[in-house]
Parts: sequence; structure tokens; C-alpha cells
Amino acid sequence: MNRKSEENTLEITVEALLRILDYSSDEIFVLDRDQRIVYVNRTCEKHYGLKPSDIIGKLNFELFNKGYWKPSIVPEVYETKIPCYMKQETYIGTELMTSAIPILNEKNEIELVVITASELQRYKMLKNVDSVNQNQQEPVMALRKIIANCEKMEKTLEFCKKIAGTDSTVLILGESGTGKGVLAQHIHQISNRKNQPFMNINCAAIPEELLESELFGYKEGAFTGAKSSGNEGLIAAADGGTLFLDEIGEMPLSIQAKLLQVIQDKEFIPLGSNETRKVDIRIITATNQNLLEMVQEKKFREDLFYRLNVVDIHLPPLKERKEDIIPLTYSFLNKFNQKYNENKVISKECLDILIQYDWPGNVRQLENLMERLVVISDSIIQVDDLPDLIKDSVGPIPKLLQATTLDKALSDTTRILVRKAYIEHGSSRKVASELSISQTKASRLIREYCRDLIG
Repeated sequence: MNRKSEENTLEITVEALLRILDYSSDEIFVLDRDQRIVYVNRTCEKHYGLKPSDIIGKLNFELFNKGYWKPSIVPEVYETKIPCYMKQETYIGTELMTSAIPILNEKNEIELVVITASELQRYKMLKNVDSVNQNQQEPVMALRKIIANCEKMEKTLEFCKKIAGTDSTVLILGESGTGKGVLAQHIHQISNRKNQPFMNINCAAIPEELLESELFGYKEGAFTGAKSSGNEGLIAAADGGTLFLDEIGEMPLSIQAKLLQVIQDKEFIPLGSNETRKVDIRIITATNQNLLEMVQEKKFREDLFYRLNVVDIHLPPLKERKEDIIPLTYSFLNKFNQKYNENKVISKECLDILIQYDWPGNVRQLENLMERLVVISDSIIQVDDLPDLIKDSVGPIPKLLQATTLDKALSDTTRILVRKAYIEHGSSRKVASELSISQTKASRLIREYCRDLIG
């Protein structure tokens, strides 16, 4: 090589090369001869919600057995020792076109396998789903996978496996938006009733006079406005399958007595009828209320409570599932990219804030946020696209990471602290006290940074 060529040669360190690979839009896995993962780039975080440090050093089958992707390309490439290609799907719903290239030594033995995976830019249509009844109110939910990277959710899903094969009534407890309905469908899907109807009804969403007829059905002429053909009701429609009663704490006492009969005797009488109908159903209920307190206050039947509470499952709030926030974020990002025919990506700085946020609205709030971000953002979802309420509530540190100058960092910190104090207290005097500044200065800062909050 001549001197000119030497001068134009660019040397790349291993550290620089690894950083370059992290910017690849394709996922890159490298396995050794024992199928142990020796390298993976950061794209795996987008596909599985796992950081490279969570993966490197593990055997490939450990992650496959946990259901992070399907099917596995690894057995084929290690058996044939030739390049293999396959379509895969990750557990958050991303479709991948995957290739596996073996690197052989002089003895024709596998030394390494390099696996790359690219996202398929096509959109799935939901149809011909055997386990979803045509009358189901929310059929798409039956296809949702439950993301469980955190220990609490893993234990919850293991518990669901134990009770799925029984007919015991189940009471799912948890804050609003934690995914109680999704878990109910999950239990149905892994039960012996999976090929039978799954019917659900929100007891809080239907007036008392309509709730009874929706549940138990009615005969022709049972009441004014009744259909001439009558209505079999959701209990009858769920025969052989599962009936899910959401917000069970909102069910009127008068209907609770009739539901108790269904649970005890597996029978009921439709409105306007004298005939008893037999039914074979499993009942799953859910609430965000304290039913035991309601029993003590005579707002909920004690006998029904104990009938419903044979098996209880407590769903943790999202703030206690920090490990699930990233995969949930990408799952919803994929969902709304498909819905709106977009290909948005999310910045690392934005993810950092989402992880630190407390999520009072839980998984439902995160889902709604991701739809908003896909709709309003440019090609990359940035911190500035987040609502002020989220940015301000997580504190100044994430904002400081975005600042490029000292003045910008100070301004961002002041804005966050002032808005947070004003949201909490609502008065300049209390803001001044919390921030240890004069009330005059507090008033000025509130006018500057909280205009949208001042009524």
C-alpha cells in the first residue's frame, strides 16, 4: 500500500464499531457454537423490550422458551450449517424477516451464527379467529398478547395457567386501566373453553333497567319497547364459554341476587318467562373497588362476594411494572403505525421519560398516549412531543439531558419545578413556600410558565 492510500485509511476501534451496529435498523444477534448469545445490538430493545445486557450471555433457547419470538430459526441453521431464512413474529406483534448465517471453521464446525432480522412493512388483517365469538364486543382484544417482563406479571401469568383449567369463578382486582379485561380473555384463551364464546359486559356502562335484560334476556312482550323476537341475553349466549363481568361493583343489588342463582344453580329465568334455562358458563369478574368494604356498607351482597372471590388475582399498576414499559410502548407504537399507515420511531430520551413517569392511568393511558404521539409527531417521536403533564411530573433530570447550554438547562429546570409546584398547590403563596422564593417572584414565574394552567 502506498503512502497516499495509508493516509486515507480509516481505523475504527471495536468500541466505535459496536456503536455503529447499535444504529442499525436491523436486529443483529451473534451466537457461539453452544447457541449462547455473545452479541446483540440495541434494536432488540425495540423488538422485545430487552436491553442487550439482559440478553448477552443467555442461551438462545431460554428466551425462545419464554415466548419472545416464534418460530425459532436456530435449530435449522445449526443442523444444516447453511444460511437459513424465515418469517418470525415477536411477542409484541412485530413481524420480522430473519436470516441466519453460519460461520464455519476449517473442520466445518460452527464457530458463530450471525442472525439479522428486518421488520416486515405490511399490515395484518384480523379474520377467521376461531376463539372469538361474532357477537363479542371487542374482538381485537382476544388477539392481544400480555407483556410480562417484570416478575410480578410473570407470576400472575403462571398463576393464570394453574386456574385456567378449572371452572372456579375468578375475581380480577386492580386499578383502572391495568388490563383486567385483557387478562380475563387470556384466561379464557388458555382454558378448555377457548373454542367457545367469550362474552363481556361492563356493568357500569349500562343503565340498571337495561343491564338485567342484557344479561338474562327476555321474551316477547316482557316490557315496553322489547323486541318482538325477544333477546336470549349474554348469559345464554355465553353457554359453554366464559362470561366476563367488568366493574362488578357497579351491579345493582337487585341483579346481584339473580346472578347468585346463576353461579349456584347454573340456571336462570329470562324476563317475562316462566321457564328456567340451564347454562354451562364460567364467570370472571373484575373491579377497581374494594368489594369487602362495599359488603360492610351493605352496597354489595356478602354471599355473592364470597361466590365471586373463589380465586382472586391482583393486577399491579404500571408504575410497579417498569420492565414492561418499553415493550408496551413499542407494542402500541407498532399497533398505531399500522392503523395510521405510518413508520414512526421513538427517541431514547423520550423512552427515558416514559420509564420514569408514574402512569396514574396505567396501561390504557400509555396506549392512548402512543396513539396521540403517532398522530402528531414527525418521523421521530421526541421529548417535545410529550404532553407537559408528563414532562413536568418526572422532574428536571430528563430535561437537563436534552439541554445544550447552561441557560437552557436552567430555564428547563425552573419551568419544570414551577409547573410541578403550581399543579400540586394552585397558589403563588404555596409555590413560593415550596421553592423558597418570594411570592412576587413566584407570581412572575407562574405567569411565564403556567399560562395554560391558569383559569
